[in-house]
Amino acid sequence: MKPPILTIIMSTVISGTMMVLISSHWLTIWIGFEMNMLAVIPILMKKFSPRAMEASTKYFLTQATASMLLMLGIIINLLLTGQWTMLSTPNPIASNVMTVALAMKLGLSPFHFWVPEVTQGIPLSSGMILLTWQKIAPLSVLYQISPSMNPNLLMTMAVMSVLMGGWGGLNQTQLRKILAYSSIAHMGWMIAVTTYNPTLMMLNLGIYIMMTLGTFSLFMLNSSTTTLSLSHMWNKLPLITSFILMIMLSLGGLPPLSGFIPKWMIVHELTKNNMIAMATFMAITALLNLYFYMRLTYATALTMFPSTNSMKMKWQFENTKNATFLPPLIITSTMLLPLTPMMLALF
Repeated sequence: MKPPILTIIMSTVISGTMMVLISSHWLTIWIGFEMNMLAVIPILMKKFSPRAMEASTKYFLTQATASMLLMLGIIINLLLTGQWTMLSTPNPIASNVMTVALAMKLGLSPFHFWVPEVTQGIPLSSGMILLTWQKIAPLSVLYQISPSMNPNLLMTMAVMSVLMGGWGGLNQTQLRKILAYSSIAHMGWMIAVTTYNPTLMMLNLGIYIMMTLGTFSLFMLNSSTTTLSLSHMWNKLPLITSFILMIMLSLGGLPPLSGFIPKWMIVHELTKNNMIAMATFMAITALLNLYFYMRLTYATALTMFPSTNSMKMKWQFENTKNATFLPPLIITSTMLLPLTPMMLALF
């Protein structure tokens, strides 16, 4: 894609999201979602192939259905309350319809089936945008309507998402699908705490975006899309393999890494609100996610790929890929735990 065209498309994607973030009128929020959706499709099809075409079509159909449901919720709310503003409490029926529409946009279970398929069919850079930037707008709307949402509906979707995110990724060898299932599980954790402490959801989103950006950047550095290509990395970029190990364990939520902060705080918040069974179940289900992250770290950093060659190191060519943001991303993805008291004070 030519740079001027990419610039125009990216600025439309960003302005669509910003429009959702700053609006308090339901119609402008809906228009922001539409702008964002229509502009992101050419980014998904950046490297044209039948697979990318199929992924973009799936993305368009699910997002269009979600937009239609969101508009239905907005119209029901308008008819029953006479209000276009977001600040007025939506009608319960409208609130449920909107929650389902936003869950569809986020890829929460049981509307999660498009996420792995779409992520697998597109390039790594497009997958990075899909699993990070595209989550901001729907979660900001959920944050604003959280007082009027149905807690039972949210909790059901959260439990299913955490479960599906763990189960779905167990048998995968494709890195993009693994990250897609990881995204579904993380969204489940965020939605679980929305009813009790929506600000904690935004903290979780921030840390999730940092970790996912770091992971995608490391994969893009070596153009790795499968576990096999990742296992060849040790003799090309030995230092990068140790970074992948750290970020993977952070995504799994192990202390003393950054990924432990949101899980710790969410479990604490749920137990504080007498949701002990829910917190226990989610903590146990997180082990499923940890298992497939451990599989990746084992293949990448803890084993040597069998080689008949006596020379273990590959010939080192100069890496032409720009990795300017990689050091700060690795640091924020792994070393934020000491800042937890400050984050608690802020959030």
